[in-house]
Amino acid sequence: MILKIKDLREDNDLTQSQIAEIIMCDQSLYSKYERGEREIPLRLLITLSDFYNVSLDYIVGRTKKKEINI
Repeated sequence: MILKIKDLREDNDLTQSQIAEIIMCDQSLYSKYERGEREIPLRLLITLSDFYNVSLDYIVGRTKKKEINI
């Protein structure tokens, strides 16, 4: 699965260390999430979805629309 987490991070001018702090993990682990070397837990995807204000479907590549449909 190709995640959009790197694109979102870069679009918001944030470092891996800053995001790792938000989701409470080491920068090296977060880097593995971005590269697809480790599967990111759903609870962390939800945290990132809330942080970036985008849908989970966008983060996991199921849609190109960032907006959250309520």
